[in-house]
Amino acid sequence: MTPHNRAKINEIAKKVLLPGDPNRARFVAENFFENPKLVTDVRGILGYTGKYKGIEVSVMASGMGGPSCGIYSYELFTHYDVDTIIRIGTSGGLQEELEVGELVLAMSASTDSAWAHQYNLSGTLSPCPNAKLFTLALKKAEELELKHSAGMVFSSDYFSSYNALGADEWKSWARVGALVQDMETYALYSTAMYLKKRALSILTMTDNCVNGKSFKDEERMEGNRNMIKLALETIVEDAK
Repeated sequence: MTPHNRAKINEIAKKVLLPGDPNRARFVAENFFENPKLVTDVRGILGYTGKYKGIEVSVMASGMGGPSCGIYSYELFTHYDVDTIIRIGTSGGLQEELEVGELVLAMSASTDSAWAHQYNLSGTLSPCPNAKLFTLALKKAEELELKHSAGMVFSSDYFSSYNALGADEWKSWARVGALVQDMETYALYSTAMYLKKRALSILTMTDNCVNGKSFKDEERMEGNRNMIKLALETIVEDAK
């Protein structure tokens, strides 16, 4: 156990889905898992373990922001010996052509966060996903005919910097090709690379910053089904 996770060591699977929202963790467990079991609820951060197509999988929320995601992923990797984490998160679109509900597979992550300063690097860290997981997810998305894009994401310490001071800041990141903005991918990828573990971030574009199109409130949970399915099918494919 850790101060943030009351699950016993054998109650967390080697493969973990990591949404930010605790309610999305519950949604995954109740709608996709066989025999889900709640294994932790410290600070309202829900974690469940069950099976998907015979493979043991856990889902646990990370909370909002890079530091929160970094803490939970670090503890899962080190204290619970998790080998693979797939983030299933939401994001704001930075390119006009991205459609609401479209999936984005993060090839790399840029950031305005100081997260990587802890590694005492003399340059700029540009973390990326596990190559096998990324390739499998891309192939599976095509097989399932899921609308998707792949490229750089921008992980910000600000939930909606495009609405704050410097409201046009996101346009600079869009100009260099960032597809979407989230808050957590950079910390997850950095943590996984530092620990020599495996990570992938699959994001649902829920709100387009360019054209203003977004999910309706009642669509925001159900609209994540394709993302969740892709993550789980990637785990199944990886196990073959």
